Amino acid sequence: MAQKKVPYQVDGRPFEGMIVYDEAVTTKRPIVFMQPDWKGVCADTIGQARAVAGKDYVVLMADMFGLGYGAKPKTVDELRAGMLAVHNNLPFTLACGSKAHDALSAEAQKLGVAAAAKVLAIGYCAGGGYALEQARAGADFKALVVFHVTNPNPVVVGTPCNIKGRVLAIHGSADPVTPKPMMDAFEDELTKAKVDWQVMMFGPPAVHSFCDPTAKGPATQYDEKLCRKSYMLMRDFFAETL
Repeated sequence: MAQKKVPYQVDGRPFEGMIVYDEAVTTKRPIVFMQPDWKGVCADTIGQARAVAGKDYVVLMADMFGLGYGAKPKTVDELRAGMLAVHNNLPFTLACGSKAHDALSAEAQKLGVAAAAKVLAIGYCAGGGYALEQARAGADFKALVVFHVTNPNPVVVGTPCNIKGRVLAIHGSADPVTPKPMMDAFEDELTKAKVDWQVMMFGPPAVHSFCDPTAKGPATQYDEKLCRKSYMLMRDFFAETL
């Protein structure tokens, strides 16, 4: 698997995303724009990108936290502070997400590996919330899949839902981070906006972060079987869309 770092700037701050793809595949593949979880671009989330990419996709990993953010382990409090700094600043969330998408897409085109007209998106945990805000703002994602999303509801109440593509949320019914009322409100929002949506809810003991191999509970817990099934659902959803 090839990994190529891509620098960009937002408001004078340096950021560095990454392109992940199988360089042995010679055909152009659909783009999957990826918003990783609150750890940002690091070894753990790069591993997720490699799993998603396989031989079928070119994954574009956004950096929302700044160059080098994922280089050193952080405490939960530090991770929460970093996540909220982005989440609570919607203009920055949209500007940084858009810049990441444009810079990474341009580089993927230079590499000659991406089918530009086929843009999909995924988001893990906090990254799922960021990706949803981009989609609400009209990002041209043909389909968006969010795994155990942390913030499914608009950070600014009353934000218009201008989601253009299909949406699949894969979630744990026992998730204490994003409980059922938040997911119910999310479903209501998508229904009112006439979005083509689906929610796959795994029953107990599925909690948060079941696709993060480093999550060790009790509120967050990796589950190999659920993670594997999530990726199968994602691939089927994308195949239906394309």
